[in-house]
Amino acid sequence: MKVHVDYRTCQDHGQCTIAAPGVFRMNDDGKLDYDEHPDNALRDEIEEAVDVCPAQAIFLDGE
Repeated sequence: MKVHVDYRTCQDHGQCTIAAPGVFRMNDDGKLDYDEHPDNALRDEIEEAVDVCPAQAIFLDGE
């Protein structure tokens, strides 16, 4: 499984950090960082993050 964030679209709202804190986090500059290849056990949280992103900037690929 691979997570991709389109930084051109992302507006750093941080909703993904609430939905999937094990994958998404805000860095010291207030910008989004994330684990591109998270554990598959976090799939439900990641799918929630995809759904709650106001900018629809998060994409999930693969198994």
